[in-house]
Amino acid sequence: MALRSLSLLFVFSVAAFSIPFSHSIPFIVLHGINSECSRPEVQKTVEKLTNFSGVEGHCIEAGNGVSDSWLMPMHKQVEIVCQKVKELNILREGYNIVGLSQGNIIARGVIEFCDGGPPVKNYISLAGPHAGVASVPKCGSGALCIIVDQLIKSAVYSDFVQEHLAPSNYLKIPDAIHDYLDKCSFLPVLNNEYPSTRNSTYKERLSSLENLVLIMFENDTVLIPKETSWFGYYPDGRFEPVLSPNQTKLYSEDWIGLRSLDEGRKVNFVSVRGEHLQISDKDMQKYVARYLNGNASTKSGNVKTVVSRKLGS
Repeated sequence: MALRSLSLLFVFSVAAFSIPFSHSIPFIVLHGINSECSRPEVQKTVEKLTNFSGVEGHCIEAGNGVSDSWLMPMHKQVEIVCQKVKELNILREGYNIVGLSQGNIIARGVIEFCDGGPPVKNYISLAGPHAGVASVPKCGSGALCIIVDQLIKSAVYSDFVQEHLAPSNYLKIPDAIHDYLDKCSFLPVLNNEYPSTRNSTYKERLSSLENLVLIMFENDTVLIPKETSWFGYYPDGRFEPVLSPNQTKLYSEDWIGLRSLDEGRKVNFVSVRGEHLQISDKDMQKYVARYLNGNASTKSGNVKTVVSRKLGS
């Protein structure tokens, strides 16, 4: 009887060590322009993702909310978030990032630039202006928007506008590439676009992700072009056609590690129905939450979607 009990104990012990338990880590949400963590829609997003994934989530503010989302330069927003993630004890073993629109520029800045920060495991980007935008998002009305409109009417690549209008830091006007490379203060660095000063560390850090999920909204009219969500963009000097990601030099020359990630089957190019950031609960569960709870390991072979295969990757 004792021998049988020991045998059963051994079997159960082996079985227990064979079960692939998932180790879930916290996630942070970085909101977009004209928003803040206290907004009901942002709180609802964090709450839904927490409920869908069963993982603890937090929205991190890059400044003082709406006004800073428009008027604080992107490098300062990145510095603030970098410092916050280093100070959050719950993130010390690693964390995941969910970026919303402009929040994705901050997210990639944290991944690429944040020295000494905890490791980012999975990064899910919803409507990120990764390759730039050809026009500044509309602000609306009110005192803040009057200031924004005046800045937009000024020389958008001037030092003053670059320091006081956040979207100007990732505005890439196709027929003004020389000015963009010479004066745009953030995106050319983030995307490692300067041949003489390409930083291998930025590429290494982005390439270290376990999964990169790039979600594009089919009816997006906020991002021009919408394919920037996938790193697709216009060719230099022209507003047409829109190049797919693997047709760009950023991809083919692997400036930031996007091609390396894709060849390692760690990139998921996703296209969903809807306008800018209008994602359904079903798609949120399928394309976002599954990467937050440890159930989307690249080893499963389920990282790619049918959409990504159309890119020839």
